[in-house]
Amino acid sequence: MAVLLSVFACTVKATDLPNVIIVYTDDQGFGDCSALNPDSKFKTPHLDRLAEQGVLFTNAHSSDSVCTPSRYGLLTGRYAWRTTLKRGVMNAEGKCLIKDHQQTIASFLRDQGYATAMVGKWHLGMDFPGTGPQTRDWTKPVQDMPLDKGFDYFFGIPASLNYGVLAWFEGRHAKVPPTLFTAKKPNQRHVDYRIKPPYQDTPEQTRKALGKRGMEVAPDFVDNQCLTRFTDKTIEWIRSHQQNDQDKPFFVYLPLTSPHYPVCPLPKYHGQGECGGYGEFMIETDDHLGRLMAYLDQAGLADDTIVCVTSDNGPENSWKQRIEDFGHRSNLHFRDGKRSVYEGGHRVPMIIRWPAGIQSPGRRCDALVGQIDLFATLADLLGQPIDNDQAPDSQSFASVLSDLAAKHQRLPLINHGIKGRFSVTEGDWKLVFPHSGSGIELYQLANDPSETKDVAEANPRRVDTLRQKATRIVVDGRTTQGPRLSNDTGYWPDLTWISETQYADGR
Repeated sequence: MAVLLSVFACTVKATDLPNVIIVYTDDQGFGDCSALNPDSKFKTPHLDRLAEQGVLFTNAHSSDSVCTPSRYGLLTGRYAWRTTLKRGVMNAEGKCLIKDHQQTIASFLRDQGYATAMVGKWHLGMDFPGTGPQTRDWTKPVQDMPLDKGFDYFFGIPASLNYGVLAWFEGRHAKVPPTLFTAKKPNQRHVDYRIKPPYQDTPEQTRKALGKRGMEVAPDFVDNQCLTRFTDKTIEWIRSHQQNDQDKPFFVYLPLTSPHYPVCPLPKYHGQGECGGYGEFMIETDDHLGRLMAYLDQAGLADDTIVCVTSDNGPENSWKQRIEDFGHRSNLHFRDGKRSVYEGGHRVPMIIRWPAGIQSPGRRCDALVGQIDLFATLADLLGQPIDNDQAPDSQSFASVLSDLAAKHQRLPLINHGIKGRFSVTEGDWKLVFPHSGSGIELYQLANDPSETKDVAEANPRRVDTLRQKATRIVVDGRTTQGPRLSNDTGYWPDLTWISETQYADGR
């Protein structure tokens, strides 16, 4: 197990590989963490404590502004728009977006001797038995899912709660098969919906009862149990690992379902905070994080465990109503929210704690980083190279954790909206590309973080430079140095600033 640690050799024994936990919240905006938003209408004390004990990143970005592509980018270190998924998100059922030969953080760490587990929401495609509700055979295993992408253990749900096939899956089987049907029901605590009993026996019965054709659900599934079950299973798996295989380090990927719709806080959280049901749900989310942190402390694992907490994209559209109703800004002062290529769509909270490895904890880092960089960062911490054809858009920021004097300079970072619009950021400058009738836009984020003043016309040279760099990232199939790689498709129309000839010629 001895590995030469490239960055932390002076603080961590060569024989001690750190455990790794990535907690991925769902639709949590930059302003939904009280350590980042002093005017927040609810408190997140456990997130705040992690920030006090680690590094709080103020310029961290998901690789997309919706969940499927962000999850792909985080796990693979490769932008999802390089795949067949050019817009939107996946359904619960379908071919997994991660190809069989493609490394993930999980498979990479497993190759380094880690035990790996995923608990929570997948939303990257699964192959269920049968071709639809009427042909299911739930005695057969689910294929093309987390256990095939580097994880030794899986407990969770296939996708967001509005996509159906809702059951508590453990391994390749649903513990209770999703043999009933339901649709969205009114939510008394938020302007969205609930997924809760009673359920119907057929899709037609659901249509008659709720006005919509039913989606598959297990009799024992209830939406407000997700956070409790996911946290319980994570602690249970870590405890079992420590009892049976404690000489192995572990990696846990914990993608939560909150504060994504349905906003369904447990009754014990009702009335907490000053931001209605949404605030209650964020308080509950933070509380479950606290439960996990308390277990790490109790088990003596906290010092040697890297914990990263971040969100898959910016806040859902209800952020606008929260400003009006409660004076709470889930997007803080950034423009827009989920689905948008502007900062509110992808600038998200990110906190990393590692007591044994982080120098001068309790500090902020304003350097540009992406979630897509976590792959290369973990590889760097372990002193292990990544193959040239893997994680091609991932750039390590490990030096930020260990060196107070480090000046991290991120290569141009691409972001992407739900309808396919692109932007590129380098340093303080962000170029938003033309799309669907909107022209090219340039913003100097240091002076204008809210993106209110387009300065493209006054800076034509800057526009051209960023355009060229973004073009190179697209056509080379990679951001980092290395041999040119192929995207998974030919030219597509959202590349509005690149001609088909440029794309084909690679220039």
